[in-house]
Amino acid sequence: MNDIVGSHDLLLVTLDTLRYDVAQESAAAGRTPNLARHLPAGGWERRHAPGSFTYASHQAMFAGFLPTPAEPGPHPRLFAARFAGSETTAEGTFVYDTPDLVSGLAAAGYRTVCIGGVGFFNRQAALGSVLPGMFQESHWRPEFGVASPTSFESQVACAEQIAGELPAEQRLFLFVNVSALHQPNWFHLPGATREEGDTRATHAAALAYVDRHIGRLFTAAAARRPCFTIVCSDHGTAYGDDGYHGHRIGHEAVWTVPYAQFTLDSSLGSLDSPNSLPGEAR
Repeated sequence: MNDIVGSHDLLLVTLDTLRYDVAQESAAAGRTPNLARHLPAGGWERRHAPGSFTYASHQAMFAGFLPTPAEPGPHPRLFAARFAGSETTAEGTFVYDTPDLVSGLAAAGYRTVCIGGVGFFNRQAALGSVLPGMFQESHWRPEFGVASPTSFESQVACAEQIAGELPAEQRLFLFVNVSALHQPNWFHLPGATREEGDTRATHAAALAYVDRHIGRLFTAAAARRPCFTIVCSDHGTAYGDDGYHGHRIGHEAVWTVPYAQFTLDSSLGSLDSPNSLPGEAR
């Protein structure tokens, strides 16, 4: 990451509440072509979330603890605060001397921008101000939230405006918390009703909705220079699995999340090697 930070823009997209199995099934079925073109042949990488609900998981990710590969480690991290004895800080890790990655990137000259989605980013109360308060600039409107059937389109339009107005020489760290997967999501599946509620099928339909518009986000993010991009879920959610519903619980459907990292190239409109970095330890 020391070759990336300073030379690339950075984009972190959390597909809030997205289940790993639904992401994989959707990619295999061809329902998410715009995301799938940035995945390796095997599809999404299977990882373990750092938390079981939005607030906890994002606090960890903003401290450099991204979802962990779901296989024995240790796994070197991309980003880490300087911390004596850290076993996952490697030679290629971008190490910062601030308490969190957001301020660490700001200290490295990045403009840090948050486009919020779920309630933990809405600034309507003190708790909803903690995470967006880490950024130099944050945006949230009701049309970005979980109740809006067009939430992601509105978020993408905001991202396009931000990227378009930023001076060409200014590096950007853009974070987007996508709310569309989170309940309620029944309205993304034609024929579904509020009375029937959310299901794995409506969850998958919400992901397909996001995929239809995410190409615009990628284009905006890479318009000025190559953009190192991470797309992942912060946690999954249960739809009756073993009798469980929702998240903030210790269930496999919650802890297992999809993850991808790739570089968007402005000149190609495509990517460098998916899920890899120059010299990255795997």
